[in-house]
Amino acid sequence: MNNLSIQRRQFLTSLVGAAAVSSLPRWAYAQAAYPNKPVRVIVPFAAGGTTDVVARLIMQKVGELMKASFVIENKGGANGIIGTGEVARAAADGYTLLFNTAGAQTLSPVIYKAPYEAASSFAPVARVCDVGFIVIVRKDLPVKNMADLIALARKADKPLAASSGSSMINLITEQFKRVVDAPNVTNVQYKGTSLQMQAVASGEVDFSFDSFAAVELIKAGRVKALAVILPQRAGSFPDVPTFKELGIKDMEFNSWAGLLAPKGTPKEIVTALAQNVEKAKQMPDVVAKLKQYDYVMANSTPEAFGKEIQAETDRWKQVVKETNFKIES
Repeated sequence: MNNLSIQRRQFLTSLVGAAAVSSLPRWAYAQAAYPNKPVRVIVPFAAGGTTDVVARLIMQKVGELMKASFVIENKGGANGIIGTGEVARAAADGYTLLFNTAGAQTLSPVIYKAPYEAASSFAPVARVCDVGFIVIVRKDLPVKNMADLIALARKADKPLAASSGSSMINLITEQFKRVVDAPNVTNVQYKGTSLQMQAVASGEVDFSFDSFAAVELIKAGRVKALAVILPQRAGSFPDVPTFKELGIKDMEFNSWAGLLAPKGTPKEIVTALAQNVEKAKQMPDVVAKLKQYDYVMANSTPEAFGKEIQAETDRWKQVVKETNFKIES
């Protein structure tokens, strides 16, 4: 075989190979290469909060597993709407992700004008953990339990003050007023849940519904814990009853931390991310860290997570209607 024949055969072989590659679907390229550059993970809240802590913990592990860099960017403001909206508008290529909570994802678009829909604007990836709430009161408030607090809250001559540092806490407080028939409770607004907790500790207000970031305040004796909004008692406070145990209905609230991508992100990328988040969640140091905050590991597929987001959005719409909730100007 002469050189001309050899060159001709090599040329034909290269054409066949090129044709085979060009026939691959677009996602195959992404799957083979993803991620081949740093991935932005937007947290729509300020750095240092509990959502930020969980995001950094989980995404660092995911990065190690996928041999890539997942860079956390904090884009706080407008009850999570600014950062969440940015991801909704981002390219659906897997290189801009959202690490969000239930409040910004499912409640903010119900009560504010948001540039996204809770479910349809995103591709859910993984529900990482569930977050409950704990009722704390100032240490000198003359109550020993929730029954005492409710009785005191119903006294028209001395309305209690409750602090709210987020839209979700605001609405939970309004629901509590309705459920226990204590309309005279004053719902005092603060710019953030950290200030909300400190308001109780300093005695500026009487009580609040807090995340378990209040653990240190409780253990230091600066506030008292009366009840938790969780399916079961919290590991940190086994003597504190749940609302369900106390027979207080229609107060089944919880938040979550989870990973989402823009709508249209290739399914193969979503699946790869979901699988690695699940692996990260099982690592002993991750389990130990989340346990410190009484966060409960959540088991959910991307498809189930999407249905949960839609169900929660529908629930918030109902609560807003029941409480006649209005945003104060």
